[in-house]
Amino acid sequence: MAFVIMASPSSSLVFSKAPCSLPRRAATTMQGRRRATAVLVRAVAPASAEPAGGRWLPVSKTMSRLKAKGKTAFIPYITAGDPDLATTAEALRLLDACGADVIELGVPFSDPYADGPVLQASSARALAGGATPERVLAMLREVAPELSCPVVLFSYFNPIVRRGLADFAADAKEAGVHGLLVPDLPYVATCTMKSEAMKNNLELVLLTTPATPAERMKEITEASEGFVYLVSVNGVTGPRASVNSRLGSLIQEVKQATEKPVAVGFGISKPEHVKQIAEWGADGVIVGSAMVRQLGEAASPQEGLTRLENYARSMKSVLLPPSQKASHSRIFKIK
Repeated sequence: MAFVIMASPSSSLVFSKAPCSLPRRAATTMQGRRRATAVLVRAVAPASAEPAGGRWLPVSKTMSRLKAKGKTAFIPYITAGDPDLATTAEALRLLDACGADVIELGVPFSDPYADGPVLQASSARALAGGATPERVLAMLREVAPELSCPVVLFSYFNPIVRRGLADFAADAKEAGVHGLLVPDLPYVATCTMKSEAMKNNLELVLLTTPATPAERMKEITEASEGFVYLVSVNGVTGPRASVNSRLGSLIQEVKQATEKPVAVGFGISKPEHVKQIAEWGADGVIVGSAMVRQLGEAASPQEGLTRLENYARSMKSVLLPPSQKASHSRIFKIK
């Protein structure tokens, strides 16, 4: 899922001053009620790491293999606990069966200021239902070993600090998570977060935006591991009627700066968006708010799962060869 880069208020925490390989300057901010001074950090398993559970490859190897075959990764996002954790567990299994190459799972937070209205409402519903980081991880311990694709966990920085950076990273790994996304990670904490991620076989993936200067974008692509995350537009998360007309050239600009896979997120809500972005050369397509809407806004959990499956199949099918589309795109009736 794509997120606005945001700043966190300074705190009394003491962070390591050990050098790390991150860019010295953060990515350019997008609009929001807080201005950015931090790099959006996303950590996923290094290619050499062994899976903690399940049958899947690490994200870096998954993305690289798909890229080598000329395929585009399908990366859906859902919020844990919306409408409840039992439904989330079923949704993870369902998305895996629908052909997700990587799944992003959001940990609900009371102040999701990097998100648009759809994800803010989703987080509020999950919290009202009793979802907590501990319960999300407990659910993942049961589900992750059953999946054939890796799960990337999204969490705001505050819940991580409360638990402790080292404990949170270790607990996430134990739960079968091989990815960590922290949209409001303070720059001063980046090296410490990266260090804890590395101790737990997590790989750091950085974000670049349409407003990121060329020199800074080059620094980001050099430091990014696994793949480079390209935000399609400047703004908050949420579905949009059309894709940014500049996105094709933006993808090529990033790909000229790196041989690493490039995944695009933000505002992708229709099969034609996915098709267009894949044709423009993206190595991955991330679908968030539109995916969350299928589950969280349905009349019942079962209806939400049916809607989610139909929607996920419609998005995935445009990335498949013609011989596979007919069997993959079957539509299920909502009961």
